Amino acid sequence: MTDKLNTGSHDLPVSDALAAFMRTGWADTHRDDLTSLPLAVYTAKRRAALAARFPGERLIIPSGTLKVRSNDADYRFRAHSAFTYLTGDQEPDDVLVVDPSGAATLFMRPRSPRSAPGTAGQEFYRDRRYGEFWVGRRPDLAEAESLYLIDCAPIDRLDDVFTGPARVLRGVDASVDARVAPHDGDGELEMFLSEMRLIKDEWEVAELQFSVDATVRGFEDVVRALPAALAHRRGERYLEGVFGLRSRLEGNAVGYESIVASGAHACVLHWIRNDGRLNRQELLLLDAGVETDNLYTADITRTLPLSGRFSPIQRQVYELVYEAQNAAIATLRPGARFRDFHRAAMRVIAEGLHDWGVLKIGADEAMEAGNGLYRRYTLCSSGHMLGLDVHDCARARAEVYLDGVLEEGQVLTVEPGLYLQPDDLTLPPELRGIGVRIEDDLVITADGARLMSAGLPRHPDEVEGWMEAIAT
Repeated sequence: MTDKLNTGSHDLPVSDALAAFMRTGWADTHRDDLTSLPLAVYTAKRRAALAARFPGERLIIPSGTLKVRSNDADYRFRAHSAFTYLTGDQEPDDVLVVDPSGAATLFMRPRSPRSAPGTAGQEFYRDRRYGEFWVGRRPDLAEAESLYLIDCAPIDRLDDVFTGPARVLRGVDASVDARVAPHDGDGELEMFLSEMRLIKDEWEVAELQFSVDATVRGFEDVVRALPAALAHRRGERYLEGVFGLRSRLEGNAVGYESIVASGAHACVLHWIRNDGRLNRQELLLLDAGVETDNLYTADITRTLPLSGRFSPIQRQVYELVYEAQNAAIATLRPGARFRDFHRAAMRVIAEGLHDWGVLKIGADEAMEAGNGLYRRYTLCSSGHMLGLDVHDCARARAEVYLDGVLEEGQVLTVEPGLYLQPDDLTLPPELRGIGVRIEDDLVITADGARLMSAGLPRHPDEVEGWMEAIAT
């Protein structure tokens, strides 16, 4: 523990008398009644799998550090996904070490001793970053061992293990990076930590289903709020706040910055400014997900008619995306290649664009690797793995993810879209400025895939009926 306190420029000085007074008169608040977190049995299995992959090696995985938002104000901390996957812990500055024998130790910042002299005994009431009076209580070492079912040690003993070679998950904690020499296998560790999350266990699938169900309730909240949002000059931001409330009530936060895009804003793939006014004659593209308290996130998109009814041209675009998504979902099963669902969706899109006269070449030619002209109107991929990160397992090798095959227990999104830019002169005027994406979360099962987000309608008739039922 550092001798320096994180204090602010406007903090009042502490007299010797006050410091002495603050060291006395505190009850013992250690808890002996804690039981292990439900995920602790799963994190133990994950650590064992990690140790088995790198036998006889020391592995170091930090939780991450607090990040400054501005001046002396930090962002709310969010632990690195690999760290919490292996421990269940979400505290900043903690470090997981797996030693060459395979035994794991969680190095933590212990609770500050209130009776200690000097700065050590002042942290709890003077330190803005770590003091209990400022940011709340953290578990002591014994409590942490009960919660996480792992041996715990004080963080200031971490230097004892920084001897000899070790693989480190780098770029997470600069102080750890600086104290351990780079290892040729650091990248391999990062890769494996990503790949081991490709297949979700039953606890993770249940956690993701909770996230999806909470997200469905958030979308319902948004539809109920449409009358007020339509009247507000920043209707997009109004709806962002509505969904954010659901996320904080039922989980940790949103899993990523919500995309609340009305009208032509829906043609911006990652529109997160969310500062636009809503127009009853336009569509609203809402891409949002609730992140659970255990940091798993849903990722769902619906495109809604703000009037409650699709216009003929809006329905035309929506139905093409809907049929593309249906074609993609139909490919999902163990043994199918990951890229199959995207190709299936894009063929439907290319055929539809050709039928409209927008794409001047046929779908076969457009789908050739050296062509891809249809992508002008649907630029991004049609889905990704989902879990602790919205774009989960991003450091996995292409041969086991993007170019790999699907396996039972994988959770992914299917999200084809059409983004018809408002200034695209290759489009007829009536199509310009329309953006549609439909995104759902699915888990691969033994014989196909289960639509986890079936609680939200997808067909345009069902969307209209759902919106009407919520509004009445």
